Amino acid sequence: MQTHSNIFSERPYWAKRFGTAPVLPMSLDEMEALGWDACDIIIVTGDAYVDHPSFGMALIGRLLEAQGFRVGIIAQPDWHSSADFQKLGQPNLFFGVTSGNMDSMVNRYTADRRLRSDDAYTPNEEGGKRPDRSVIVYSQRCREAYKKVPVVVGGIEASLRRIAHYDYWSDKVRRSILVDSKADILLYGNAERAIVALAHRLAKGEAVQNITDLRGTAVMCDTPFAGWAGLDSTTLDDPGKIEALPNPYDETAQSSSPTPADDSSPVAPLSFVPRHSAKQERQHTYVRLPAYEQVKSDPVLYAHTSRLLHLESNPGNARALIQKHGEREVWLNPPPIPLTSEELDRVYELPYTRLPHPAYQGARLPAYEMIRFSINIMRGCFGGCSFCSITEHEGRIIQNRSEGSIIREIETIRDSVPGFTGHISDLGGPTANMYRLHCKDPKIESACRRLSCVFPGICKNLNTNHAPLIKLYRRARQLPGIKKLFIASGLRYDLAVESPEYVKELVTHHVGGYLKIAPEHTEEAPLSKMMKPGMESYHRFKDMFDKYSQAAGKEQYLIPYFIAAHPGTSDEDMLNLAVWLKRNGLRADQVQAFLPSPMALATAMYHSGKNPLKRVRRDGEAVSVARGMKQRRLHKAFLRYHDANNWPMLREALKRMGRADLIGNGKQHLIPHYQPAGTGGAAEKNQRFNTQHTRPVVPAKKPKAQRKLRSTTAGSPSGRGKRRR
Repeated sequence: MQTHSNIFSERPYWAKRFGTAPVLPMSLDEMEALGWDACDIIIVTGDAYVDHPSFGMALIGRLLEAQGFRVGIIAQPDWHSSADFQKLGQPNLFFGVTSGNMDSMVNRYTADRRLRSDDAYTPNEEGGKRPDRSVIVYSQRCREAYKKVPVVVGGIEASLRRIAHYDYWSDKVRRSILVDSKADILLYGNAERAIVALAHRLAKGEAVQNITDLRGTAVMCDTPFAGWAGLDSTTLDDPGKIEALPNPYDETAQSSSPTPADDSSPVAPLSFVPRHSAKQERQHTYVRLPAYEQVKSDPVLYAHTSRLLHLESNPGNARALIQKHGEREVWLNPPPIPLTSEELDRVYELPYTRLPHPAYQGARLPAYEMIRFSINIMRGCFGGCSFCSITEHEGRIIQNRSEGSIIREIETIRDSVPGFTGHISDLGGPTANMYRLHCKDPKIESACRRLSCVFPGICKNLNTNHAPLIKLYRRARQLPGIKKLFIASGLRYDLAVESPEYVKELVTHHVGGYLKIAPEHTEEAPLSKMMKPGMESYHRFKDMFDKYSQAAGKEQYLIPYFIAAHPGTSDEDMLNLAVWLKRNGLRADQVQAFLPSPMALATAMYHSGKNPLKRVRRDGEAVSVARGMKQRRLHKAFLRYHDANNWPMLREALKRMGRADLIGNGKQHLIPHYQPAGTGGAAEKNQRFNTQHTRPVVPAKKPKAQRKLRSTTAGSPSGRGKRRR
């Protein structure tokens, strides 16, 4: 892995003399109280401003403040004009634009494209406080407000849309968000290194157009940069016959069905760039991806491009990527170098108030309430689940905080956060039990191009030692004033079973009665497309969970999560999952329907019907996809087999599938013959997918629910399945 200078090693900007702001200002009055005549940097965000490290605008804002810059926040501005974008005046260096902690389309719409009425990142959950495609709209308004001020886009929405990407809500392939936003530069992934370097270089007078070499950034250019050797992506992963790149000046090329190229076409097919010699430096080699004009009309090329993007994601060996959009190119520099523990500690120990901005006057912010007493101990995930955005944004290499830093944050919460009652709600991250897990050999890690360290099985080079995490748990719960420390982040149970001592520690001390885990499915076909382990690991973990719960004298239950309508899932697969749920006495109250997020490998499956986990060819493996709402509702109905509103749909499906034997009034049947009054019919048609990150839960009525759960924890092998981790 390449080394990099410490992000706190740069000499602070002259405005450091103003000191630390109690809270980053959101008004001219606050700026005046701080003695500022201007902001150096203004961050525009789609979320309410919460001065907490779990909120991107606060983390980046406080980091830039530590570099000596004066940072202002414009949170959830009125985007219908540029007025709100002028309320802090003109920034000296740049506007930083982000949609917030979520992609704005995921935030605003359900999996069946219905507009949400609430927003967890807005005071009092008020909906409609951010526009669709917020990064594009905010960037345009910043440009209208101050034409000469550089616009820098970043965060999850920019990160997941950095190249041409399939957009589920418009059902088409859209251009890179860098093109549509007309921003000067895009920062992707965890952007601390890039944002610090960019700010200091702009402060020294360098023009933003000349800053093209920062890792973790994307910029526009006319041609590939000098000194770089090129490779055509199709020489690395041959998708088969490729049509010519459409001529943008040819009227016939504007039709929805591109005409195949012939010998008279003035535009050559995607060109082959000779391979570099073994002696040429890999870090000065770029890979040319198929152009936007090609992938938007060729799903196979789209899947091929998605696969190449993910293969070029290891900071130790990733090459730059380039993709033509019209007459210009989108140039992606290699991913950022992960932060060291020392750097990550300092980032999380900056002087956050850990509270919403005072301007909100005590309004309820559900997203804040969720993380108010939680602590992030690491970043990244090497699970590589095909439907998840974590790897695409944070990377596969785990970045860890030190034990001392985590303990200090617990003490800070205990001593200063209002309302603390002694309960830490979570000590985790993207995955609860990947803390300090890493490749055994740094050289192997730098050379690795696997999409997952744990699929189809745990890599022999992966260190799975949970001892540092066990030690952290024990030290944390012994702190004075700490009554209970819960683990609420997703648990990777196939890793947990490698350390029975960890499972014992977790179950004995850190489970609050229920533990949610994510098998996602029970059947091999969808699991292989999700890159999730089989049910064998689930049952091994369940046996340990039951054993240690009993030994601790606690009645505790596993709550498995499942996904409906994931690519690769047939109606028969969903039926088998429903039978497994019925056999194990589980009833899902809320179901996660697959939502194709931009750039995910599962999204490439959904759009193309091909499998990008393997070499993508036109005659390669096809993936079944539930696209129509009728089939997606059916898949959801199988997960909620116990809901009487679903019974008419399920009866029809079971008869069609030749499984009418599952219809009856006995315990062995999935659904009954009878239909309760007031259920089915219109009620069935009005069902909506629940796409919030909630998992299926067992009905909370007692003791009936406990009797049902008891049957699931008594241990009965069969099945397998769940979501993000």
